[in-house]
Amino acid sequence: MWTGQCSECKEWNTLEENVYSEIGKNLNESISSIGAEDSPKKLVDIFFKKNSRIHSGIKEFDRVLGGGLTQGSLILIGGEPGIGKSTLLTKVMGNLSNQKKDDKFFYISGEESLEQMGSRAKRLNVNAKNLYLYHETHWQKIKNYIHKIKPKFLVIDSIQTTISTDLVSPPGTMSQIRDVTYELMNTIKSLNITCFVIGHITKEGSIAGPKILEHMVDTVIYFEGDQFGHYRILRSVKNRFGNTNEVGVFEMTAQGLDEIRNPSQFFLEEQLKKSYGRSITCILEGTRPILVETQALVTNNKFGNGRRITQGIDSNRLSMLIAVIEKYFDLLISDQDFYINVVGGLKLTGRESDLSLIASILSSFKSKAIDSSILFLGEVGLTGEIRSCSQMEIRLKEMESLNYKKLVTSKKTFKEFHKKFEIEIIGLENAKDLENYV
Repeated sequence: MWTGQCSECKEWNTLEENVYSEIGKNLNESISSIGAEDSPKKLVDIFFKKNSRIHSGIKEFDRVLGGGLTQGSLILIGGEPGIGKSTLLTKVMGNLSNQKKDDKFFYISGEESLEQMGSRAKRLNVNAKNLYLYHETHWQKIKNYIHKIKPKFLVIDSIQTTISTDLVSPPGTMSQIRDVTYELMNTIKSLNITCFVIGHITKEGSIAGPKILEHMVDTVIYFEGDQFGHYRILRSVKNRFGNTNEVGVFEMTAQGLDEIRNPSQFFLEEQLKKSYGRSITCILEGTRPILVETQALVTNNKFGNGRRITQGIDSNRLSMLIAVIEKYFDLLISDQDFYINVVGGLKLTGRESDLSLIASILSSFKSKAIDSSILFLGEVGLTGEIRSCSQMEIRLKEMESLNYKKLVTSKKTFKEFHKKFEIEIIGLENAKDLENYV
C-alpha cells in the first residue's frame, strides 16, 4: 500500500521501498563452501593484469578516459537534455564496431524508438552490422537480452528510465536507480562488458538519483556547455583508470560532434586586434593547458549602486579584485558597472587568472589596449602580492607553441624559469607594477 507521509517525522515523500530476500537463511552453508580462491591473499602474492586500452576513434574522448576504454568498466555520463550525450555514444559505438567486427554491440534506449535511434545513427554515418538497437525500460528484459546477445560494449540510455519489476516504485526513484545500477554492475562485471550509462542531471547540475550511483561506477563524466551554443566540454570527475579533471573539447555541427584538437587556438581565434578590456591567461584543465581570453567592460553607472555581472567567474572573486585595485592602484572604480566574461563559456575556478582579470579591468577603465602577444598569469593576494602557479613548465610550453612573446607573472616564476624558455618572462612582486603593461 502506498504511503506518502512518514508516521515518525511527518515528512512527505521520504519513505523508501526495500525488498528483503531470504539469502540469509543459508548463510552458514555458503560460508562453509568458500574455496581457497576466495580467501585473503598477501599483496606480494597478487598478480596484476595490465589493462590494455581500447581506442574509441575519438581522441578527445579517449583523453578524458585516461587514454582509452578499459574492458569491463562501467562509465557514467551525465549532462543537460539536448547536450549531445546520445550523439556522442552513438558515434563511439559506431567507431568501435568498425574496429571490432567480430564483437557485438548493444544500444538500449528507454527514451527513443528504434526509428529515432536508427535516424541518428544514419545522420552520423554509423552503418554497423554488428550493432543491436533495442527500445526497452524493464531491467529483467534487458538483462535477458544481454545474456543472450553477449555484447562486448553496451549503452544504457538512460538509467533513470530503466525500471526493475522487483520493486513497485516508479522509474527514477532512488530505490529503482540503486537497485538497477547494482544489478547492472554485477552483470557487466561477470560478463566483462564495457558499459556506458547515461544519467539525467538535476537543476543543480548533479546527476539525479542517490550518490551511491557515482560510487558504484568506475568513471563519472559530465557533458557541459550551453545547448544553444556550439561548444561542448567533456569533463572527468572520477576515473579509476586514469587522471581526474581531464577535459575534452567538442564543437556541435550538423554532422554531430567534432573534436577540437587545439582548444587554445579555438578560444582565441576570433579576437579583435587593438581592442581594450581583454587579456589572455593560461588555465589548467587536468593535465591540459588552455589559453583563454578574459574580457572586462567597465562603464559609468547611472543608477546608484554599481552592477557586477559575471560569466565564467565567481562574483565574490570579482568584488575582491575590485577592492585590491581601489586600495593599491589609487583608483575609485567601485561605483562603476562591471561586466566580466570568459570567452568560450569556460569557468575559471582557480586563482591563476587573477592577474589577467585585473589587467582586463584596467584596460577597459583606461580605454587602453593590451599587446595581444602578452599573457598574464598569477594569483593576486589581498595585500597586493603576486603569487606563482602550479605546473608552470606545462603552461610555458603551451605558450611557446602558440608563439606568444611575453609573460607577466610572479617574481618567483621569473627566477625559476626565465633562462629555460625562449618566451620573455617578466616577474612582478606587487600588482601595482601591472600599470606599466596596461
